[in-house]
Amino acid sequence: MRILAPGTDVAPTLATACAARARGFTLLELLVVVAIMALATAGVGFALRDSTAGDLEREAQRLAALLESARAQSRMSGNPVRWHSTGTGFAFEGLPGSTLPDRWLYADTRTTSTDAVNLGPEPIIGTHHILVTSATHPDRSLTVITDGVRPFSVVAVLPSTPVAR
Repeated sequence: MRILAPGTDVAPTLATACAARARGFTLLELLVVVAIMALATAGVGFALRDSTAGDLEREAQRLAALLESARAQSRMSGNPVRWHSTGTGFAFEGLPGSTLPDRWLYADTRTTSTDAVNLGPEPIIGTHHILVTSATHPDRSLTVITDGVRPFSVVAVLPSTPVAR
């Protein structure tokens, strides 16, 4: 039993309903596809990121945190503490029973600083610059610095910028 809608000559059939629906995509469908493509592109971008730059950043941040920890322990105990780089990593002298690490997380990390850094027990320790570089990418480097009053921090060094010692 067919019922015609007022003002139409032909009743809608299943074929005409499907033909009307098949004309294109809705805005919501297009937005979902664009969002999925954006997430996939971001995932590929993070997967292809150069890991040596991140490794060097982690090492420099870790060194800054270790230097601040040793500085605080020196002030708390009243013992003078010195940091210096070694062939395989670095060493903290003056902290009895210290559990601070003495190796880099990544084997290709180096410092060009041969000077020892005095970390206390005085509250003002003087200006220090420690250049942290990658052996596999010597053009990449970061500097761990302090003015002697503020905490150690990590700054980027441009290849043409000389580092004062």
